[in-house]
Amino acid sequence: MSDRLNATPNDLRAFWMPFTANRQFKKEPRLFVSAKDMYYTTHDGRQVLDGTAGLWCVNAGHCRPKITEAIAQQAGELDYAPAFQLGHPKAFELANRLVDLAPEGMDHVLYTNSGSESVETALKIALAYHRVKGNGSRFRLIGRERGYHGVNFGGISVGGIVTNRKMFGTLLTGVDHMPHTHVPGKNAFTRGEPEHGGDIASELERIVTLHDASTIAAVIVEPVAGSTGVLIPPKGYLQKLREICTKHGILLIFDEVITGFGRLGTPFAAQYYDVKPDIITTAKGLTNGVIPMGAVFVTSEIHDAFMQGPEHMIEFFHGYTYSGNPIASAAALATLDTYKEEGLLTRAAELSDYWADALHSLKDCPNVIDIRNTGLIGAIELDPIAGEPTKRAFTAFLKAYEKGLLIRTTGDIIALSPPLIIEKHHIDELFGKLREILQNNI
Repeated sequence: MSDRLNATPNDLRAFWMPFTANRQFKKEPRLFVSAKDMYYTTHDGRQVLDGTAGLWCVNAGHCRPKITEAIAQQAGELDYAPAFQLGHPKAFELANRLVDLAPEGMDHVLYTNSGSESVETALKIALAYHRVKGNGSRFRLIGRERGYHGVNFGGISVGGIVTNRKMFGTLLTGVDHMPHTHVPGKNAFTRGEPEHGGDIASELERIVTLHDASTIAAVIVEPVAGSTGVLIPPKGYLQKLREICTKHGILLIFDEVITGFGRLGTPFAAQYYDVKPDIITTAKGLTNGVIPMGAVFVTSEIHDAFMQGPEHMIEFFHGYTYSGNPIASAAALATLDTYKEEGLLTRAAELSDYWADALHSLKDCPNVIDIRNTGLIGAIELDPIAGEPTKRAFTAFLKAYEKGLLIRTTGDIIALSPPLIIEKHHIDELFGKLREILQNNI
């Protein structure tokens, strides 16, 4: 075994790991030292099939040559350029490429460094838009129970995952939440959009009545709620939200940090569901997870509302030191090239039936109480162990790692979202190993 594979740090104490059971991890570390295409290599030399595209982000597979070469070339040519009052060509080229992929009318892009920052940016745009339009009374933001919109204060305020919110005080004021769409009693073991629950969107009308539309700036939802355990929108739900928002002059924000860049078989979920929001947030798959970068898409109507007043004045006081970073821009351009050359933005549509068949074949396994899917996303919900919530799924995660499979768990739900380069034999391997784990009555 090479020295590189033996390069286990001799002290793990300094790194306070995010969203991790730190004490458990540091007793039995799980370290990746390299990756290629569909597989990671661990520090002890084992191959691990990536069933989660890293963290929902490595859509084109690992260490793709075009992307790594673009990064190296850009680093030696222009490492950094300020984005405030200055620019570099690749940031503009990338923006043009992105709006060509986006739903029609989403003609402008602001760059961020993560999904969390994309959400913060979108919320600020929504509030500022109404202000420049003379509607400063619209200050409320409406999220959804079980929603995940990153970890910054705006994101956890409109988000609806209790563990992400409960330690951090009052959060933003003027925020309300719609109910989530999960109706397990009626929609268990559904393929694609559930039949029941579309009428839940009408709860937005109740919230509008409570607060009055004149106080509401925006509604933000994930088209498919990923981090909470893959909740698929019921039939008609997103369309109904769009109708209500349009009726009351409320901006609709789609958080597509997970669904963007091919996860459902179209570039964006907005196209898959044929619902056009006013703002789309993205990150993750934009650079294939290689370098932090996000992008927020807005309509020309929103953009143009800010382009008023003296031309020498800054129109929107927002941005980041690394907005449109040259190396990130180069990585994103190479990622888009890879997606295009290999047809990856539509590949999920080609494999979705095979994926769904393999996923739902686990219905007979012990403790499986629900399975749901869309595109190349899947979830297996497990019956919690009495008095020990999350333990059953976390045990499955550890067993999967031992067997050479990377899965993601949230609560007692196994979430799956493989790189879009996945082949049928990888799908067979993934669900074959999962069956072995689940059959052992974990």
